[in-house]
Amino acid sequence: MLLVAALRLAATANVKHFAAAIAAVGTLIGVLALLAPILKPLGNLNLLIFFVFIVGAMVFAAVPIAFAFGLATIGYITLTTSTPDVVVIGRMDEGMSHLILLAVPMFVFLGLLIEMTGMARAMVGFLASLLGHVRGGLQYVLVGAMYLVSGISGSKAADMAAIAPVLFPEMTRRGAKRGDLVALLAATGAQTETIPPSLVLITIGSVTGVSIAALFTGGLLPAIVLAVGLCAVVWWRYRGEDLSHVQRATRREIGRSFLIAIPAIALPFVIRAAVVEGVATATEVSTIGIVYCVLAGLFVYRRFDWRRLYPILVETAALSGAILFIIGTATGMAWALTQSGFSASLANFMTSLPGGAPIFLIVTILAFVVLGSVLEGIPAIVLFGPLLFPIARQVGVHEVHYAMVVVLAMGIGLFAPPFGVGYYAACAISRIHPDEGMGPILAYMLALLLGTVIVAAVPWISIGFL
Repeated sequence: MLLVAALRLAATANVKHFAAAIAAVGTLIGVLALLAPILKPLGNLNLLIFFVFIVGAMVFAAVPIAFAFGLATIGYITLTTSTPDVVVIGRMDEGMSHLILLAVPMFVFLGLLIEMTGMARAMVGFLASLLGHVRGGLQYVLVGAMYLVSGISGSKAADMAAIAPVLFPEMTRRGAKRGDLVALLAATGAQTETIPPSLVLITIGSVTGVSIAALFTGGLLPAIVLAVGLCAVVWWRYRGEDLSHVQRATRREIGRSFLIAIPAIALPFVIRAAVVEGVATATEVSTIGIVYCVLAGLFVYRRFDWRRLYPILVETAALSGAILFIIGTATGMAWALTQSGFSASLANFMTSLPGGAPIFLIVTILAFVVLGSVLEGIPAIVLFGPLLFPIARQVGVHEVHYAMVVVLAMGIGLFAPPFGVGYYAACAISRIHPDEGMGPILAYMLALLLGTVIVAAVPWISIGFL
């Protein structure tokens, strides 16, 4: 962490800023070291100091989330306990060493290949030929395309980057407001968090022991419930859209676009079938998807730019490294919370809530909407998944059902302004200022929240096909 910080500082700062940074960090370390005798007797109050105030201050100071977790954990262990700080390294290594996490770089790579080979464009083209003449048709296409593409890539940034450039120009020509475009893009990102092979679902499986195949099976219907809610908002907003200048696609054109899209549409079903039927594990199936995508790009779509392969591999390595580092530092932080007795206190509080499972699920939704906006999805799961999933079993909530509620609530927080980083990723990809989408996204977020409540209230939506 120190080496990365020094290299970053050397690459971006001048001598004055470099000296100021060293002085500021040295002063902060000195102050904390002097406060160590005062901090040790405070007990669990230190959890609030290090893991709420200090982590919050670092996040708002734009310190990367993995560094914020790691620094807070090392500071807590070093200054307030007698535990050797080298233990944190062991916990980080353990968090990054789950075999299932091999799927992370493979699915990131797969998502980037989807965009490069034109498979995403083929799916969008088919949906547009079906619905392009309907009021709000391209908005429906955006919802449907994100559903299909999310089932392939597992990376929300890759999903949005594959869909937005294809649809947004035509949607703008039809009179859609820029703010509504980015709002719907962000909302569909939240809607598709449970669609396999979601990296969040893979992370849940790795830290809680829940079956990956069961999570993949249970994640499809909840996303459809939220998609119906988003489509209802689209219908209301675009019920008066003028489509007199739009030409309806002929049956011949629809059939041709369907034939072109068949290999792309089949991929998510191939991935899901391979996992559910036991042909391959979640780790192995990603390689099946990559081979399928390469063959389709070379022989079906004839779009495989070899010059882009190296940048894609570099991007895959960088994104995968960032994700695994976050998981590692979050695991270290979760271990520190567990050792402090916080997990036992949290378990006692959650199990003592009146009202049983319904109140427990309501508290979970509210908590993870907040956590998703502050911590992002994967760190929040690594921190609180091992603590809350056993409690869910105690109060009678099925672990797959609980996983869907957690992921959907977290997705809302992740993509909801003003704190959700997913919203700003959608703005960056669509090149639209965040202020323009703040108003339009409220209705979509309300629809997502209502859909999440429905999924929580009806367990069959999540576990009916297990």
